Amino acid sequence: MRVEVLTGAALEAALDEVARLRIAVFRDWPYLYDGDLDYERAYLQTYRDSPGAVLVGAFDGDRLVGAATGTPMEDHADDFAAAFAGTGLDLDTIFYCAESVLLPGYRGRGVGHRFFDLREAHARAMGRTRSAFCAVERPADHPLRPPGYAPLDPFWRKRGYETLEGARAHFRWKDLDQPDETDHPLQFWIKVLT
Repeated sequence: MRVEVLTGAALEAALDEVARLRIAVFRDWPYLYDGDLDYERAYLQTYRDSPGAVLVGAFDGDRLVGAATGTPMEDHADDFAAAFAGTGLDLDTIFYCAESVLLPGYRGRGVGHRFFDLREAHARAMGRTRSAFCAVERPADHPLRPPGYAPLDPFWRKRGYETLEGARAHFRWKDLDQPDETDHPLQFWIKVLT
């Protein structure tokens, strides 16, 4: 398996596969996302439009089995400006590590660390001083929570990320067990890049 950085035309060429990965991986807990390709293509347009975007791809041969994306935070200002209001942080100092999706059979091999390593290196090269991402929050008693589920908080803390107090975004999507879209809170995590 190889993990590599894609930008420009290579990034754009991989986006349909990233869309399919997002749909497959985010169906699972905790996202429970009932996605569709048209929405995904529109969502991923940000990565086509941003000159600072990066895609880190994990490949098994020529097959994309995992992907992690990122852009300068101001490319997501419409979505995240409200979440960062009152934090005292300038969006143009932050690199946003968006999704990290990896098919289950490829987990536990260090790919998650490589995803963060390469996105953080990209952020540093752009002169960014912070890296951030957000993760969906679900109630502990949610009926679809799998028994024995272990959140990724320890992994993120080991990487140097901490929750950013009061910084939450809200997005709507359709859960697998719901007839319509509902609101979902996402907590921001942040790290100072050294």
